[in-house]
Amino acid sequence: MNTTKGRFGALLPFFIFLGVYLFTSIWLHDFYKMPVLVAFLIAAVVGFIQYPKIPFAKKVDEFSHHMGDANIMLMCFIFLLAGAFAAMSKSMGAVESTVNFALTYLSPSLIIAGLFLIACFISLSLGTSVGTVVALSPIAVGFNESIPGILAIALGAVVGGAMFGDNLSMISDTTIAATRTQGVEMRDKFKVNFWIALPPSIITFLIYAFSGSVGNSLPITSVHDYSVIKIIPYLFVLVAALTGMNVIWVLLSGIALTSIVGISTGSMNGWKAISSANEGLASMFELSITCILIGGIVGLIRYQGGIDYILYHVSRLIKTKRGGELGIAGLTALVNAAIANNTITILIVGPLAKTIADKNQIDGRRSASILDTISCFVQGLLPYGAQLLAAVAISQQKVSAFKIIGYMYYPFLLGLSTLIFIFLKRK
Repeated sequence: MNTTKGRFGALLPFFIFLGVYLFTSIWLHDFYKMPVLVAFLIAAVVGFIQYPKIPFAKKVDEFSHHMGDANIMLMCFIFLLAGAFAAMSKSMGAVESTVNFALTYLSPSLIIAGLFLIACFISLSLGTSVGTVVALSPIAVGFNESIPGILAIALGAVVGGAMFGDNLSMISDTTIAATRTQGVEMRDKFKVNFWIALPPSIITFLIYAFSGSVGNSLPITSVHDYSVIKIIPYLFVLVAALTGMNVIWVLLSGIALTSIVGISTGSMNGWKAISSANEGLASMFELSITCILIGGIVGLIRYQGGIDYILYHVSRLIKTKRGGELGIAGLTALVNAAIANNTITILIVGPLAKTIADKNQIDGRRSASILDTISCFVQGLLPYGAQLLAAVAISQQKVSAFKIIGYMYYPFLLGLSTLIFIFLKRK
């Protein structure tokens, strides 16, 4: 039906989504006021209405077929399991134990660097940057009461560390989306992505450690009891995923282990475990439905020639593998800046990135890593992103998002590291 040049008009549903979501958010001064599902639903309706010469039944068939794509269904199931594990482990006290364990052994002069490391581990374990920011920001605010003036750098360390795990965690929705859209295994993507994220994290830790922002006078008064056994489920999930265990078994085993640890330590009973699991599942419902809708919309856009149009014009600019990777990075950055949600960005750009990667013989591990790192780089630095909005809200508006950004070394370095990765010589 379509020529290789495709149709620019077929991209209208995407532009409608951006228009409804972006401009409404700007008008309301709130990027999380406009329900993303409603914006995508409006975009879907536009896709059904345009090109009336194409039978409506055919459009519905294409839309439904791509909504039910096997990769999307599997992605949704993994999201649900990840949500259940994160909620149960938090309810069991794993987050609190991890934080208190780390703070107990930190030197006062390393508080900022320590907060960054704790945020890295918590986000790596939970797979959520926002959850990490919510859990650790109150600690940063508390430290500011002992040493006034360190709130911005403390929150910068927390948000930066949160983006580390959001990028690398095996149960992060960005990792799940990036690997599923590029057709690669999580552990394979992790091995490539790890070497992009490691240098920035080390440099960031050293900057915080030797910045001289905190002296030795800070008393650690906010540390409470911790239980090492409650940290075990996090360690298990990380190690099991790295050894190559299927992610579904990793999460199911993690949920079972969390239940055993929680019940055996008296932190939860059977019903609390079930209730927490249900809350975690429910927290992923909107994201799962969003994935399904995006799948249908992208399928409809592809059928009507929109993807062919982008590929035709992008391919004229891309002459090498490096050009293809820069194209993927650029598309990811632009979409993420527009919608302020890195997971949805990957879901939107992912299928197109896969096509660009296949056409230019780019390793799927590289395209998946670029998708994830660039989205986390942009998301972490958006003053209207959920992570910074949460940090500012918890500080009770005592510091601005722009001041925090000034101390967020990790996302800046992650973006730079990704560019270096793209320009490195390939095998």
